[in-house]
Amino acid sequence: MELDFLSPITHEVTEFIKGLSSQHLGSKIVFHTEKEVPDLKKIRLAIIGVLENRGDKTAISDVDLVHIRKELYGLFPGNWDISIADLGDLYPGDTKEDTYFALQKVCDGLIKNNIIPIIIGGSQDLTYPLYRAYDRLEQMVNLVAIDSKFDFGKESEEIFSSSYLTNIILDEPNNLFNYSNVGFQTYFNSQEEIDLIEKLFFDAYRLGDISNNISISEPVFRDADIVVVDLTSVKSSDSGNFITFTPNGFTGKEICSLSRYAGISDKVSTFGIFNHNNSRQESTLIAQVIWYFIEGFHYRSNEYPFGSKENYLKYIIPFESEELVFYKSNKTDRWWIEIPFISNQNNKLKRNTLLPCSYEEYLAACNQELPERWWKVQRKNII
Repeated sequence: MELDFLSPITHEVTEFIKGLSSQHLGSKIVFHTEKEVPDLKKIRLAIIGVLENRGDKTAISDVDLVHIRKELYGLFPGNWDISIADLGDLYPGDTKEDTYFALQKVCDGLIKNNIIPIIIGGSQDLTYPLYRAYDRLEQMVNLVAIDSKFDFGKESEEIFSSSYLTNIILDEPNNLFNYSNVGFQTYFNSQEEIDLIEKLFFDAYRLGDISNNISISEPVFRDADIVVVDLTSVKSSDSGNFITFTPNGFTGKEICSLSRYAGISDKVSTFGIFNHNNSRQESTLIAQVIWYFIEGFHYRSNEYPFGSKENYLKYIIPFESEELVFYKSNKTDRWWIEIPFISNQNNKLKRNTLLPCSYEEYLAACNQELPERWWKVQRKNII
């Protein structure tokens, strides 16, 4: 794996860890230091800092992750049996593209070895190399962004944190199957952008809808490969970010719940946190967001497509000229709906597959209401 790009954690963090008790999280993690490089053969989660924020036009200082690490490693772990490594920091290259290249190589190697990278940025344009890290895996990728904005930009514009999604959609190879936004705020997005989300059959959930019923986002995370968090999606009174003031947004409790959904998903293989400032207040929240992702990972159930269909109840609902097939897990009571393989079409998904869904979507189908996410996946699959 390409770990030569990574520098050891700072001396300040090393000294802080030495002062922790054996019960703190920092005493249960292996670190990339000046004297030691972790053996990754048994590692499941890898924390990486990326000190690149040139993609943020409003950035006023360099990235400093010391406070985040201190807050995180000063927490107590749950009853976890997870091997975690902090692989240190990736420093900015001569250009943004150099940083993208290095981050892509690092994440590519980790993902291929079934290690989940937890990336702490940096600006959100770093989502682009996270997405490109899947190029050699030859699979379609589902991206979920917890964000108040869609981050579209002009086609000719270079990649920025406010426009990276356009590059992901347009650049070859095009491996993006679905993009889901969780928590967008309408007044931050033009009607043209909202219409484009609909035209591309992507999914978008308004902040108010998620806040009223946060569980509707769980199936979205269950189908994600990459989950990224824009910290400006959290309201300033909860994040402590009064530099980029945000009066409305997720609460601290809500963002931690969403992070846990991401961690508990059997499919999520990359997690990133971006667009934060260097304040100690926001570092406290980021540490807890990471803590909840790890907590969720501990409770992964390894269900379909990793498990056997024998552990599921199958429900067939006649619907007009076809049948909708649902599966319910005997283990967790979670639901999936089958996306059929259409033999006479050029399917992006090369086989029958299952789309995570909710019990409410099953009930709607029983009342002859076609699940919207199922319809969108069908359309994207054959375009």
